[in-house]
Order: sequence, then C-alpha cells, then structure tokens
Amino acid sequence: QKQRRRGRCQCQCQCPDDDDAMGKVGKGTGALGKRHNKTHTLCVRCGKRSFHNQKKVCASCGYPSAKIRKYNWSVKAIRRKTTGTGRCRHLRHMPRRFKNGFREGTQAVRSKSAAASS
Repeated sequence: QKQRRRGRCQCQCQCPDDDDAMGKVGKGTGALGKRHNKTHTLCVRCGKRSFHNQKKVCASCGYPSAKIRKYNWSVKAIRRKTTGTGRCRHLRHMPRRFKNGFREGTQAVRSKSAAASS
C-alpha cells in the first residue's frame, strides 16, 4: 500500500485527483485564485467596502445602528473619522454666522470707511 505524504503519493507522480497539483492547498498565491465570493459590499452611510452581506452590519461605522461605531482602543481610527476631516459643509460657516449673531433676511449695514471713499 502506498503511503500518502502531503497530497502526493510516494512515487512523486501527480495524480489527477490531487488537490496540490494546482497549488491551492496553502494560503498563498495559488489560493488567491479561488477567492471569488464577496463578504463585504459598499456601506450606504460611510461608503467603505465594509458592509457584511450576511450579517447586514457595517464593520466600519456600525450601520444600521443609530450610533456611529467608535472605540477608544483605536485612537487612529477616531482621528481619521472625526469632525474636520471632511468637507464640513454646514460647520465651516458657523464661526462667521456666530460673529454676526445668526442674522437672517437682512442686509449688512455699510461701513463708513467704504462710503467715505466714494
């Protein structure tokens, strides 16, 4: 009886039923060709490819949870996502609006220096 050793028979021939013949036994280059199923897709909230298809939960932001996923053990991740790292479409106008007292529907009063020069 032939003794099997690591996917090949003792005579070192490549048997047709051999899994190792195509080099896909380990985790390396050969095994990468077998990967064609996607576990994660794009998340609606954060836009990353972190939304788990079966669990229906985002690994990055925690969607559909109401609270954003955030842990203090990963300070770098918090730094990447915090306020000021994006466009700040609303927040960037707040210092100017606060300075003017959040006025709306009025026109700014002309300053005297601009009126005097003309």
